[in-house]
Amino acid sequence: MKNAALPTLLPIAGWTETHADAVEVIGDYDPILPTPFRISETAVAALAAVGFAASDLWELRTGRRQRLSIETRLATASLRSGHYLTIDGAYVSPAPNAVMGNYPAKHGRWSYLHCNFPNHRAAALKVLGVAEDREAVRKAVAQWDALELEEAIIAAKGAGGMVRTMEEWAQHPQGQAVAGLPLMEIIRLGDAPPAALPAGKRPLSGVRVLDITRVIAGPSCARTLAEHGADVLKISAEHLPGLGRQEFDTGHGKLSAYLDLRDEKQKEIMRSLVRDADVFSQGYRPGTLASRGFSPEALAALRPGIVVVSLSAFSHAGPWASRRGFDTVIQTVSGITHRQGEVFPGAAPGPQFYPVSAIDFLAGYLMAFGTMVALRRRVTEGGSWHVRISLAQVGRWLVQQGQVPEDTLRDVAKDFTPAEIERWSMISRTPAGVLQHLAPTLRMSETPPHWARTMVPPGYHDPVWPQRGT
Repeated sequence: MKNAALPTLLPIAGWTETHADAVEVIGDYDPILPTPFRISETAVAALAAVGFAASDLWELRTGRRQRLSIETRLATASLRSGHYLTIDGAYVSPAPNAVMGNYPAKHGRWSYLHCNFPNHRAAALKVLGVAEDREAVRKAVAQWDALELEEAIIAAKGAGGMVRTMEEWAQHPQGQAVAGLPLMEIIRLGDAPPAALPAGKRPLSGVRVLDITRVIAGPSCARTLAEHGADVLKISAEHLPGLGRQEFDTGHGKLSAYLDLRDEKQKEIMRSLVRDADVFSQGYRPGTLASRGFSPEALAALRPGIVVVSLSAFSHAGPWASRRGFDTVIQTVSGITHRQGEVFPGAAPGPQFYPVSAIDFLAGYLMAFGTMVALRRRVTEGGSWHVRISLAQVGRWLVQQGQVPEDTLRDVAKDFTPAEIERWSMISRTPAGVLQHLAPTLRMSETPPHWARTMVPPGYHDPVWPQRGT
């Protein structure tokens, strides 16, 4: 079964279309869940790219390539893996904050408020001048012009946006800036001698990854690298707002430590970690970590041969480059929620989110793919490398794959069967309790992806590297 999205990824790594013959796709493509967007096809393409890149590294170690297989329904479920979690038998609800969502504004337009994080929620409520009550928020938004509210919330350091159509986004200066970029860039940062992979029995054995990312996309990249043997050290800070439950989903395979980069002594600990790292993956707005001395160029100077992975919301180009954004925000401003609402209206008319976190997880898979491509180049060519991508670029790639015919969308099931979820899941005994969660999606013939470490709460470990490959 031909995957039309996969050929768009192969040139990033310099592969030919013969690579596609090395993956077995099990099951039918879209529609699998109620959305016109090709979430299954793009998930399989991104996961196949991860597998090919891991197989490349395995070939460097052994001279052998691997066969891959991907089940389309499981690949689709992986785009909302946070929906299939239990801890000590209790369901871990992914429900958003009660005031987060879409609201009608003036002139027939709609506004989206991203309120999951307490700081963003406070910003929106301050702009609106109301308490944390959905009805009060609805009445307040109705008094606003949607574009003016978008700008006011951004100015207040919140997140959200005005619902646009795809045609409006194509004409928007930021939409045009994103359209002028490739899906992902892999840029040589500087010179360094070729570096062989550390010894080990998995594609990424001994490769050290500093995970300085939050929420879903960046953490799922590091989780994916851990599936192939990388030693991942997640760095966060105790003062940063978080949701907690997301670690149950994206924390598999990682060590986790706190460092406060506002403190010079702790910043020096970070520098020492960088000196012994192979990958530095960060998901902040462009320039944010540069102010702390951790720009891609500074990292390459500190550790020649490093692979720096940068994720942002709206890319490094255009008037919105410094804006906060999330999967749902990209859906809102780029026309995805408008189109989803046309095809699958809710209880009341208006924009709707697709039933997965496709942009987030696709971005994570693509970041992992780009990381491994850059690591291979480090082995064969030397150099330090910068892998650069954004949620907006990934959203554009998803939309570019087209939509399934509307007549195929009748009676599409809203979820997978309990038997499927049970078959796809595994049990991890963690410090937080017994966690049931989806197992790795990709299948490889010689090195089956798995996590050597269980999920731990943030800050559980000291900020030190383990011995390579342990």
